[in-house]
Order: sequence, then C-alpha cells, then structure tokens
Amino acid sequence: MMEFSHEVIFCIVNEGFSELVMEAARRAGAGGGTVLRARGTANVEAEKVFGISISPQKEIVMILVPAEKRNDILHSLYSTCGLDTPGHGIAFAMPVDRVVGLKNPPVPESVAQEDPKEVT
Repeated sequence: MMEFSHEVIFCIVNEGFSELVMEAARRAGAGGGTVLRARGTANVEAEKVFGISISPQKEIVMILVPAEKRNDILHSLYSTCGLDTPGHGIAFAMPVDRVVGLKNPPVPESVAQEDPKEVT
C-alpha cells in the first residue's frame, strides 16, 4: 500500500461560510486554503432527504494538509460547519501523491524509493 504524506480536504459550504471553515481548520492545525465559488445543483427531492433548505450558491475550500492532521481537521470542520449548522457543509479528503512548491515537505520512504529525482 502506498503511503501519502499529504491530503487535500475539500469543504463545501453555503456562500459566506468559507472564513468559518478556515478558522475551524486552523484551530486543528491547517495552515491555509483556497476558496472557490461554486453553484450547487441539488433539487427539491435532495432537500427533503436531508431535511434542510439547500442554497445554490456555494464556496469550496481546498486545504492541503499533512496526512497525520487530516482527521483532526475533518472533525473540527464537522462540528463547526457540518450539515447541522447554518453553513450546511460537507467535507472529505483525498490523498495527494506528489507535492511541489512547499518548503521541505516530508517525503514518505515508499515515495522516495520510487524515483528520488521526481520529489523535491
């Protein structure tokens, strides 16, 4: 199994809640994030299933984090910005197999053995 040093967390919230997302993420150890404006496509049936009113205007916050901080950050996001809050947020994480542009990111041994020239 491949080990990943970083993961990217995506948190999708109603418009106007991205700062709240970043405050919660920073409390749990995140450094920063990128906010994208988006439009949801949920329909009336989805609103009935979740029992909430779904705003079409969304913000997606992408946060690159060390893999070992992922769970703490996700738990902080859930309690601060989850579906049961005014932000009506969802969050999920995905592994990142290569990172460039960070100062001295840790390189898992399994990646370093593959091709050390590719990881800087």
